[in-house]
Amino acid sequence: MIWKCGTYAFDTQLPVVMGILNVTPDSFSDGGSYADVDAAVAAGKKMHEEGALIIDVGGESTRPGSAEVPVEEELRRVVDVVRRLAADGICVSIDTRHAPVAQACVEAGASIVNDVSGFRDPAMVEVATASEAGLIVMHMQGEPKTMQEAPHYDDVVTEVRDYLVAQAHMLEEHGVARERISIDFGPGFGKTASQTTELVRNIQEFARTGYPVVAALSRKSYIGKMYGIDVPADRDEASAQEALLACEQGASIVRVHNVPLTVEKLADVRPYVLLGLGCNVPLVANPGEEREGKVAMINQAIGELCLLPDSQVIDVSSMYESDPAYKEDQPSFVNAVVLMRTGLAPRDLLQFLHTIEDHLGRVRAEANGPRTCDIDILDYQLYASDDEQLTLPHPLLTERDFVVKPLLELLPRHVLSDGTPVTEHTVRVGKATRI
Repeated sequence: MIWKCGTYAFDTQLPVVMGILNVTPDSFSDGGSYADVDAAVAAGKKMHEEGALIIDVGGESTRPGSAEVPVEEELRRVVDVVRRLAADGICVSIDTRHAPVAQACVEAGASIVNDVSGFRDPAMVEVATASEAGLIVMHMQGEPKTMQEAPHYDDVVTEVRDYLVAQAHMLEEHGVARERISIDFGPGFGKTASQTTELVRNIQEFARTGYPVVAALSRKSYIGKMYGIDVPADRDEASAQEALLACEQGASIVRVHNVPLTVEKLADVRPYVLLGLGCNVPLVANPGEEREGKVAMINQAIGELCLLPDSQVIDVSSMYESDPAYKEDQPSFVNAVVLMRTGLAPRDLLQFLHTIEDHLGRVRAEANGPRTCDIDILDYQLYASDDEQLTLPHPLLTERDFVVKPLLELLPRHVLSDGTPVTEHTVRVGKATRI
């Protein structure tokens, strides 16, 4: 996906680093670090040189228990910093929940509005619709002053995700282009450390929405609790590791304090790969339970994928039952798509997949014929090939309903490594129904 932010466009296939520049006296880990405009601008330029594609300027601390800052004071802190950084050709984000501040900073050159209150204020929506700025819609339960008093959720992942989707749709209904919107699940904003951890470990649920996901994890309290680090400024190594994990789970933008350490860690992000699984010959099938046997076979294959070296299963689609394609005189199939991160090269991965197929009883007697388990590499990030051994992306992917539907369930708006968008409009065989 491309995230459009004014004159900037970010390809979210690879992590986008956003450097935090707080020009406040009281932010939770770096308050008072930049005493004047010159110091703040110098810090922003340094982060940009270190690899931050975006500099996020904030003039109001929103740490738990903080009081609201008057708009005039917030403007005094941020506008000149934004103007000077933008004039130097740097993509600047303004971190604010106040419409007058957002408007003034967009006029000063900011290309992104990062609203911790999630565009709940109609005036902020007006700023969004009147500009071409990229938008970060964040979830916060309550207000900074009181948000940590007693945060409660019945299902934190579902509730936060649904809220963000609703706010994004609201912005679209007001005329904001979908390509301008990203979402942030708001770690630590009206959430306990355990609730935040649950969100962080389920980022794939937010990636399924089709909006770029911002992971603002740097130095947060959940990291302190998880790693046993009391001082926020000492959490940079752990924060960089959490940024890596977040990106492998589907985050597109990471908001960080320590840019060079994070950039170094993100060099270890493994490519994603999409696998298509199909079965129409269960090893064990009782009369009337053929479908259950096929589902069990797919689940067994997924279990074996979890054992591949230097690889991790990130997400699995629903199961789909489909008509046979190409060779119609055979039983129906059960299909699924798996999203993985892997350090295995494509041809090495293919050999491992063939081994799993063989272990599960695959017999290659006829093309497109019945099989206990078929595992296809559908797409491998940033890799395209066309030879007898392996053609990527899979040449028949976009015409197969039993592949397109589960793939788009995991990654709406997905574009293949050769630049082909995945859409249901190209489907022509293998009609599939979610089980």
